[in-house]
Amino acid sequence: DRRPIDGPGADRGVVFQQHVLLPWMSARENVEFALSCARPELGASARAEVTDHYLNLVHLGHAKDRLPGQLSGGMQQRVGIARAFSLEPKVLLLDEPFGALDALTRHSLQRELLRLWEADRRTVVMVTHDVDEAIALSDRILVMNHGPDATVTRDISVP
Repeated sequence: DRRPIDGPGADRGVVFQQHVLLPWMSARENVEFALSCARPELGASARAEVTDHYLNLVHLGHAKDRLPGQLSGGMQQRVGIARAFSLEPKVLLLDEPFGALDALTRHSLQRELLRLWEADRRTVVMVTHDVDEAIALSDRILVMNHGPDATVTRDISVP
């Protein structure tokens, strides 16, 4: 919206390289906790409804009461994706969200992300070093050079 970003905000959601779940909370509680912080206007029943919706979208409705230690790596990452989408941010930032996953789980979650994106068309910015992933998931790719002063070296449109 052409405003500088000077701190965290609920208008941006983040999915990290690792799942970053609270290990003592179930999948449902992890999503609901984020909702209670970012969208405090939601009551308990609305939070539960939003949580169920997004856990079902990532095919984890059956596992919503499991702790992170009872979930596979791919399932944990799907909880993180459900959590980020549940906040309904304007922009979703993904920092190599599939990098630590095996090839089959990675491909499955890439398809899942596309399906979620198709449902609500949020702006998604993803960092990846995987060229195939960038092409498969993007409509625009910005190639950057290396180092702390990295700049965009190419802007590629993906038809």
